[in-house]
Amino acid sequence: MTVRPPQALAPSFTRDSGLNLLEYELMSERADALGRHGLKVERAIAALAALDEATPAERREALLNEAADIVWAFFIQREICGLRSNRDAIQRYGIPREVIARLGIVRPTTKAG
Repeated sequence: MTVRPPQALAPSFTRDSGLNLLEYELMSERADALGRHGLKVERAIAALAALDEATPAERREALLNEAADIVWAFFIQREICGLRSNRDAIQRYGIPREVIARLGIVRPTTKAG
């Protein structure tokens, strides 16, 4: 036997209230931001894939660090959207283990001057 809440207490997204419209706009913005982050991940992974043996080590390290930062931001955006597991995203985008190992690392900044 299933129990349903009374219709007066159930949330209704068919009514045009300000709250429902706002929630719809927020969901739309979150989805759009997630898509933009996904494109950034694709570009970062493609840049890593384009490296060859002649690439200087410093350039490779910089691209790995940049990709890790982009993937980290992408994972945070996924969590904001309610997507807790990143396993499917790792497979979908082909994120290398080298990048995964660098996620969340705070690197020292260099001081100019």
